[in-house]
Amino acid sequence: MANSRTRRIAEAQEILTAFGLPAEQRNERAALTVLALLDLSPQKTWAAAGDPLLGVTPIMEFVAKHYGKKWAPNTRETVRRFTLHQFEQAGLVVANPDEPDRPTNSPKYCYQIASRAPAHSALRVFGSLPDIAEEHCPTPGPETYG
Repeated sequence: MANSRTRRIAEAQEILTAFGLPAEQRNERAALTVLALLDLSPQKTWAAAGDPLLGVTPIMEFVAKHYGKKWAPNTRETVRRFTLHQFEQAGLVVANPDEPDRPTNSPKYCYQIASRAPAHSALRVFGSLPDIAEEHCPTPGPETYG
């Protein structure tokens, strides 16, 4: 289980790097935030990623439940200021897509992976080529090459 968690976090960091985000937005906190915003537990494939609306506290709860990382309650502001705000600036997430005029201090303030951003599609296909190949291509063996 820990290995699948570690692998999934590394994959998220890899894709954040591919998007050209700076180091602060490619760290473990950033990777876990993206995974939460994609509703992507270690057992799900990238193709099964979702795009729920999540506030900072539900993001932290998802990370604790699925990745075993329990952040202190005062981490909320760090996640918001140093991860989500930068993701929003980069076009990776949208704040309050359901109600754009929602005040920042609203308990309903939320984020969602930006569905129109090129990253949206890339996030869902990331890592799925090996899964597709394994599912649809026979493993070469002696009988394959006769």
